Amino acid sequence: MKNELKYRPSDQPTGGWGSVRSLVKHSTRQRAYASIPALLREHNKPKGYMCTSCAWAKPGEPHTAEFCENGAKATFWDLTPKRTTPDFFARHTVTELLAWQDFDLENEGRLTHPMRYDPASDKYIAVGWDEAFADIGARLKGYDPKRVVFYASGRASLETSFMYQLLARLYGNNNLPDSSNMCHETTSVGLAQSLGTPVGTVLLEDFEQTDCILSFGQNVGTNSPRLLHSLQLARERDVPIVVFNPLRERGWETFVNPQHPGQMLSNSPTQIATQYHQVRAGGDIAAMMGMAKTLLAMDDAARETGGARVLDEGFIAHHTTGFAEFEALVRRTAWPEIERESGLPRAALEAAGDTFARARSVIAIYGMGLTQHRLGLDNVQTLVNLLLMGGHIGRPGSGICPVRGHSNVQGQRTVGIAEKTALVPLDAMGERYGFTPPREDGLNTVEACEEVVAGRIQAFISLGGNFIRAIPDTTVMEASWRSMDLSVQIATKLNRSHLITAGTTYLLPTLVRSEIDEQATGPQIVTMEDSTTCIHASRGKHAPASANLLSEPRIVAELAKAALPPNPKVPWGAWADDYARVRDEIASLFPRDFHDFNARLDVPGGFPRDVAARRREWETDSGKAHFLLPQALSSSFDDGRDPNVLRLVTLRSNDQFNTTVYGYDDRLRGIHDSRMIIMMNRQDRERLGIPEHGDARLTTAVDDGVLRTLGGLRVIDYDLPAGTCAAYYPECNGLIPLWQYAEQSKTPAAKSVPVRAGPDRAPGSGG
Repeated sequence: MKNELKYRPSDQPTGGWGSVRSLVKHSTRQRAYASIPALLREHNKPKGYMCTSCAWAKPGEPHTAEFCENGAKATFWDLTPKRTTPDFFARHTVTELLAWQDFDLENEGRLTHPMRYDPASDKYIAVGWDEAFADIGARLKGYDPKRVVFYASGRASLETSFMYQLLARLYGNNNLPDSSNMCHETTSVGLAQSLGTPVGTVLLEDFEQTDCILSFGQNVGTNSPRLLHSLQLARERDVPIVVFNPLRERGWETFVNPQHPGQMLSNSPTQIATQYHQVRAGGDIAAMMGMAKTLLAMDDAARETGGARVLDEGFIAHHTTGFAEFEALVRRTAWPEIERESGLPRAALEAAGDTFARARSVIAIYGMGLTQHRLGLDNVQTLVNLLLMGGHIGRPGSGICPVRGHSNVQGQRTVGIAEKTALVPLDAMGERYGFTPPREDGLNTVEACEEVVAGRIQAFISLGGNFIRAIPDTTVMEASWRSMDLSVQIATKLNRSHLITAGTTYLLPTLVRSEIDEQATGPQIVTMEDSTTCIHASRGKHAPASANLLSEPRIVAELAKAALPPNPKVPWGAWADDYARVRDEIASLFPRDFHDFNARLDVPGGFPRDVAARRREWETDSGKAHFLLPQALSSSFDDGRDPNVLRLVTLRSNDQFNTTVYGYDDRLRGIHDSRMIIMMNRQDRERLGIPEHGDARLTTAVDDGVLRTLGGLRVIDYDLPAGTCAAYYPECNGLIPLWQYAEQSKTPAAKSVPVRAGPDRAPGSGG
């Protein structure tokens, strides 16, 4: 059933009373009132539990309410008293549930019992834990290890992630795709090539010292609202904040801090962005090149007049390579080309460059608006080039700051969830655990999907997540998924991936982070890594949703015991009894980052990993930071030659975190009661013959023999650059070809998808 859209452009600030009303609404909807006191007392607090939503940093001295609107929604979602029991599955067939919307599936509440799909009745039936583990283990023993995938979403703790990657390698493969492959793998590859580190260089305290903040392709209001506290403090110091983003997002415009009584009473917001540049989707490289061109021109003028240099010549000479080649490219790139590809006038880019040039220390923030393009690496590396021009790496108040999504997606990679063998200490692992680790690189997310489509994957183990809903080419993938022999889904709630069944499918329900994890040695602690590489401890405080739930480390241990031969050097049961022993293992294999792990659990603000680039030490082949050349000014698969092809940006709503949809309100954009929408530039809509308030159909503008189309999208005239449109993820994932991904990283190119738009010939069909 299609919900009736309500749209009224929002003029309300981020935060403020809107966030308070949202908190009340979602706590009421989930009947999770009892969790509200703990939000204030325990959420992201020392000796409390860490949020399961975003990975933004947690301060050493937390605010009274150290949570955001979306963090509260995630907590209510986790701690709801609603339950999805065996009785629920007895009442509904899988075929029936496939017709439900994402929100309705998860809104049924927490899974309470392990379940196995019964093809004869088309229903899930309850199964005992021992029976489930025995059957899964027996099946895994019969497969070719290279044809089994161990996927991990970004919420699992460091302890669980370490055990999971070891399970995969002892089993015989490095097939460890994770959600990072779908979002910031471009960062991991791009920053490593430029700076010698796969992670950002900024710590939370750098925001207190910076003179200028740039943001590219990141929506702070929806994706990392707690960052607004640091941005607000920066603005109170008169720090300029320069934003590049196709949509005007309320989070970058105005903010009322719910923890400032005076601001709440007056509803007088803080203006966040001092410049807001609506770059064309895929045009970020051109915008950065325009800024770089401005810096060179200003530096030329300074040298001619004997003024202070704009470029940090000493830093460039001592710490970098490749500047001469980058400078030559910038100088020969003409302004008309930059303006055309960026969609921005020269004056706007010169204003941004001038602001950058006047700053002593610059922080550059970015999100998936840079990483999810064909030339995503070029996006990231051109932004690094800008920072290197001014020496803004390894200086207090400066650096590169990728904003990660899931709460431990970065940490998983740190402890071994990686398909690339070069990222993992395999020799030490093999010696410690007495086995010969597989040396062949495993499958990343896109490659795993390609293998599923080719019919070469026998089993897929999923540590959390909603894999089939999150990946591109949804329709193609769903059809191929059913040919697999085994699907094992470790989960907290029902989602669509659980309904696309393999020959045998299991749902294994687990605890959430905020629940007490009681094992043989007592209540357990788990850990995670935030976007700034700081490690935090988390202690569950709430009673489990069901007595039948197992913790993720326990589930991984039992799977390992069932599928692998006994190994006295790998005491799975003892590890699951005492997670401190797992942390000792992590410290042994990753001593640089995790020495004295158990002793440092409660360092205020978390303890940071060692990032050499913060000290201006470059772990690259040359021993220096690299200026790297972008291949083109546009990062999109769209070549720009057909004016009827638009670039689709897929994005999240305010009532959403990744594939989890908490409701149908996108309050910050003024969109309510429907997700089947498309935001378009009014002139594009009129030119393409789509009536105002009418329905549109999108069709992917590729010719590869697969028709990818989605209709029933109500059109909203929105403030977007010409040639750019926007619609929701994951509804539009079926429009993204599996082969359209970022070069080298293989991150799906979901931020400038070439599409054709026209009036929907079957209004309300939903495609």
